[in-house]
Amino acid sequence: MTQTIRRKVPRGSPIFPNRPRISPQDKARRRAENEAFVQRCRAIFWQVYPELVTNYYNWSIMIEPDSGDYFIDPDPEIAFQKARQKHPKARILEKRLNETGTCGRL
Repeated sequence: MTQTIRRKVPRGSPIFPNRPRISPQDKARRRAENEAFVQRCRAIFWQVYPELVTNYYNWSIMIEPDSGDYFIDPDPEIAFQKARQKHPKARILEKRLNETGTCGRL
């Protein structure tokens, strides 16, 4: 049986001291990049939403904002696979074709 070793970490010290710290500038830059990505995806979502929601209510939609492509399917895994086939390295945002666009419970 493997014996566990308990290591006490003084209060206020990092749990993983060897992990590099992210500077506040990098955190702000990443946050701004993520917000810009989400805004581009939302613009595409609200553009196609009125024509898709009547026939495909509560289906998953995967959006790739650089090309403007979107992929829909009732199963989110299949929609994601469709998106990955066409854009293997791109960032993709998932939404739902419902009143709010959310994918799960908040």
